[in-house]
Amino acid sequence: MKNFECAVENPLGIHARPAALIAQLCVNLKSQVTIRNGENAASGNDVLQILALKAKKGDLLEVSVEGPNEEEDVEKVKQLVCTDCVEKNNSSVLKVAFFNTKDYDRIFFSKLANETGPGTFNVEINYLESRLTKETAALAKGHDAICIFVNDEAPKEVIDILHNEGIRLILLRCAGFNNVDLESCKEYGIKVLRVPAYSPYAVAEHAMAILQEANRRLHRADRKVRENNFALSGLLGVDLHNKICGVMGTGKIGECFARIAKGYGMSIIAWDPYPNQKLVDEGLLSYVDKDELLAKADLISLHVPLIMGENGTYHIIDEEAIAKMKKHVMLVNTARGPLIDAEALIAALKKGKFQAVALDVYEGEDENVYTDRSDEALPHSITARLQMFPQLVLTSHQAFFTREAMQAIAVTTMENARNFNEGKDLGQAEVA
Repeated sequence: MKNFECAVENPLGIHARPAALIAQLCVNLKSQVTIRNGENAASGNDVLQILALKAKKGDLLEVSVEGPNEEEDVEKVKQLVCTDCVEKNNSSVLKVAFFNTKDYDRIFFSKLANETGPGTFNVEINYLESRLTKETAALAKGHDAICIFVNDEAPKEVIDILHNEGIRLILLRCAGFNNVDLESCKEYGIKVLRVPAYSPYAVAEHAMAILQEANRRLHRADRKVRENNFALSGLLGVDLHNKICGVMGTGKIGECFARIAKGYGMSIIAWDPYPNQKLVDEGLLSYVDKDELLAKADLISLHVPLIMGENGTYHIIDEEAIAKMKKHVMLVNTARGPLIDAEALIAALKKGKFQAVALDVYEGEDENVYTDRSDEALPHSITARLQMFPQLVLTSHQAFFTREAMQAIAVTTMENARNFNEGKDLGQAEVA
């Protein structure tokens, strides 16, 4: 363990923006970082705990760093904790209409947006519970930007309204942008910024968790035991060890999932239009063509983006693809719902094709995502039809939903807003 002390030099203390930058640094370190201000202590990877330290200019902080890269990590932490490293521009406050607000959004964003002026994020947020649709787009009036999520709607007719209301920026608090008409945004000069990555571990871990829930019938087992039924009938699963895992898409999330599957003792084959040779060189996986993956894999996990049109990924798992799969294959989707043709999936489930299907996203989910419909009947929906199958598990678009991911989404979104407001380089966040 390495320990050091330093006095806070930032005139505003460890306020929202430096706290956010420190937390995001520490999340990606292999070392565990603890920051103490008097009797109060904070984990270095938790922005809310760091803010709770209320460290002012001149306060003497005690910092401990423990892990495999202590020397290197100590220097990285010092650069943010101990120095006045925040640029101070004097741009005007950026007013943001925050659509589709949930309580967990407020927890992270409110702490970061409670300061304006030089050295801060300099963003003022107006929280709206309504989703962005053509009926609610006019609520953006009087703002410079809007902030939306995956289930908000921004087709051309909505972009037209936003332009008329003076919106110059769309902040996506997610990685996907298929719900935004980018051509209309380019026409009007509206910038669109996303969160390119938040926590690939969160999504990959959720994918394996729900896959095993479906495979081992844990959802059914829990209900049976709660009813004092301890029989094992209907709960038979299969080992993952020595099986073949097919990963479709080997970006950051796909790579994480491959490493998890490798830990189970699986052999990894992958398909990606843009193979990552480093993953092959280290022995993690081997690339095959799409048809070979479909035919050989015992478990198929989807991690590709949704791309419409010819040679795209829309319905990449359709009737033909399912027919090529093994009997009793396992399938998991935490990427985008329309990657799988829901009707083809249901037809195959009826025929007993799958050992397990685990879906965090699925075609037809849009009206359900992040809403409470527990008092409604859904007799004709895809959701209700999927729920008929005991080997299938559904979750509600929550694979990203960890504390680390929510923090990363908030910090990156606020940094995107600041960069736009101050005319800085927008980097990989810019999609239009």
